[in-house]
Amino acid sequence: MTGEYDLAVLFAGMEPVLGDDIWLFVTLPDRTRAARLDAILRFEEAEGTTLIVTEAVAQAEGLDGVFPSRMITLNVHSALEAVGFLAPIATRLAAEGMGVNPVAGFFHDHLFIPADRAEDAMRVLRAMRAEGQPSSRT
Repeated sequence: MTGEYDLAVLFAGMEPVLGDDIWLFVTLPDRTRAARLDAILRFEEAEGTTLIVTEAVAQAEGLDGVFPSRMITLNVHSALEAVGFLAPIATRLAAEGMGVNPVAGFFHDHLFIPADRAEDAMRVLRAMRAEGQPSSRT
């Protein structure tokens, strides 16, 4: 099951969906503890395990999280090898003054956007979809 490579098709078919949860990025040096936590993402780094967890999980576990964010799922099946899909998105969001932490899943790309800028990000993504092509214009 392969995803789409054509950027025009990807942008025209992109259906961004904003999730309700607030997510936090945390790190734990204790890999055993990290493995027990409910996380949407787990990534092993030399310094410890990076997790993306809900605000509720972080609070319940007494974890100090950073980058309170909301997740936007792009809902278009992009190929993992597709070139140039996320770069114009990150560029447009940067032009709006917001950082983005993208995560590629097998079927979809997901964007972690500052929680207080999520609606702004959705506006940008809808505009990019309407344009049907990658663009760094604001």
